[in-house]
Amino acid sequence: MSEEVREALHEGRPVVALESTIIAHGLPRPRNLTVARELEERVRAGGAVPATIAVLDGTARIGLDDTGLTRIAEDPSVRKLGHRDLAPALAAGATGATTVSATAWLADAAGLRVFATGGLGGVHREWTVTQDESADLRLLAQVGITVVCAGVKSILDVPATLQRLETLGVTVVGYGTDRFPGFYLSSSGEPVDWTVRSPEEVARVMRARDALGGPRAALVVGNPVPAGRQLDPALHDRVLEQGLAAAREKGVAGQAVTPFLLEFLTTHTEGASLEANLAAVRGNVSLAARIAAADRAGRAAR
Repeated sequence: MSEEVREALHEGRPVVALESTIIAHGLPRPRNLTVARELEERVRAGGAVPATIAVLDGTARIGLDDTGLTRIAEDPSVRKLGHRDLAPALAAGATGATTVSATAWLADAAGLRVFATGGLGGVHREWTVTQDESADLRLLAQVGITVVCAGVKSILDVPATLQRLETLGVTVVGYGTDRFPGFYLSSSGEPVDWTVRSPEEVARVMRARDALGGPRAALVVGNPVPAGRQLDPALHDRVLEQGLAAAREKGVAGQAVTPFLLEFLTTHTEGASLEANLAAVRGNVSLAARIAAADRAGRAAR
């Protein structure tokens, strides 16, 4: 742990985990470093301590200093690490950026209670043929952390993903909405069973889960991108259909599908999808800080 994160946990101050894959692989250079610093500042503005997570030279880091943040942003050899990759990376002395699954695992192991990201992975389209499902889902069924996100990536099978989360026992709530967010879009059109309307209400859910005990699983807080900042829905649907057709034509399959479609959307929406993604991430990070602060205040008052 960084000294700042260690001290914050020791003193009982709120901490928010941040993933590093968006820095290393999700944004163009040099903007990625600017955004990484901005997201940490948003956590601080919300009353919490940021803990960007990554692996540097075979050591899992919970909280990066600016040198580490710069390295993750600028080094083209940084690998992409899911939770299954962590042990080989540590053993080999590798450097890598952590995905949702790796970040959630490390954050939970370190005692962090809140994690902010953009969109989760999920069940891929044509799952009955490909059996392709993100490792995020099963991992979220094994950790107790609260994850603030803008839903799952809209290129996925959203109804199937929600069904899978239900099967795995992962609690899903909508923040100020009764519809599950659609990543680039404010709504996926799919309903959620529970709606929360304030950071304090999320914190009460967290404390109720603590009191219940029982099986561990994440609490997913679906926070929609503001309607005025979302990607135009008609443009999204049109370009996504074109991207899916292009992927089939080029024979893109397996793990290559998601990065192919995300890049296709960025290119063919002239960067509008990237801006919607960033708007979602900014909102999630700010909300996560407020939730972490409310959680701390609620536990201190007990």
